[in-house]
Order: sequence, then C-alpha cells, then structure tokens
Amino acid sequence: MTIIVDRPTVTDPCTLVEPGLFDRLVSRIRVDHPELGEVAEPIMEQALAFLATCAANPGADLGPSEQVDVGWHTFILYTRDYAAFCQRTAGRFIHHTPDDVPSGGLGESKTGPGLAATIEAMRAAGYRVDPVVWPDSAADCTSKCHQCYSGCYASPEKAVG
Repeated sequence: MTIIVDRPTVTDPCTLVEPGLFDRLVSRIRVDHPELGEVAEPIMEQALAFLATCAANPGADLGPSEQVDVGWHTFILYTRDYAAFCQRTAGRFIHHTPDDVPSGGLGESKTGPGLAATIEAMRAAGYRVDPVVWPDSAADCTSKCHQCYSGCYASPEKAVG
C-alpha cells in the first residue's frame, strides 16, 4: 500500500516580480543596510514569500522577522512597483502596520506567536523558509520580532486605507 502525501510544490518567490526589479531591490538593501549585504538576496526572497503568504491569508496574524521587514520596507520605497505587486498578488494593497509597542523586558511581544504562525503559513503556501533570515524557534520570536503588529493586512484596530 502506498500513501501519497499532498505537499505543495516549492514556489520560487523571485518569480513574483520582474528580475530587474528583484535585482534593484537587492541592490537597495545592500546600499541602505551594508551590514546585511551578504544576506540581501535571501532577505528579499523571503520578503516576497512573506507578502505572497499574507496575500493568501487575509486577516491572519502574520508578521515578518526583523530582516524580512527590511526587505518589506525596501519594497515599499518602490511605491508603484509595490502597489502593482499587491494588486496582482492580493487584489488589494498590503499595508504595513508598525508595532508601536515593541517587545519589553518581560519577553512579551504582540507579534511573537504570529511569527511561528507566519513560518507555518509560508511552508503551507509552498515557500521555503530560510533560517538565515527567520528565527528558528517560536521561543526566539519574542526577542527578535518586534517590527510590525499583525504584519500584513490590518491591525486588530482594523486600520483602513
């Protein structure tokens, strides 16, 4: 007896944008964040995978890692390209909603549990999760993830716009 497990095909997030745009975004990360130069490509790949996962999971409590957030911020700077990507991928604009209350000394973070959910959602969507730019455990999330609250769609306050 053979059991077939239905697993999603791994999708290359770089195919979500034109190659020239991807190269420009990676170059921009290298210029604006020279300390991240060696991981600029994985940052941008994972930012695209994250955004596509957000598009497929509206209303989910998904949030980026600190480095993936750098890729997201970089993409937002290219407003026309970013807006076109959002429309094409999500059918709507994917808003970035910052977390006004970063994680505190007690290890509490609004987005901690969301990071583990994000990683799971990305894998379920068929994207590889690169451990270079994502914390490798939920316990690690509370200390590293503090950039955005509910990362991709809208905060619980239902930000509009």
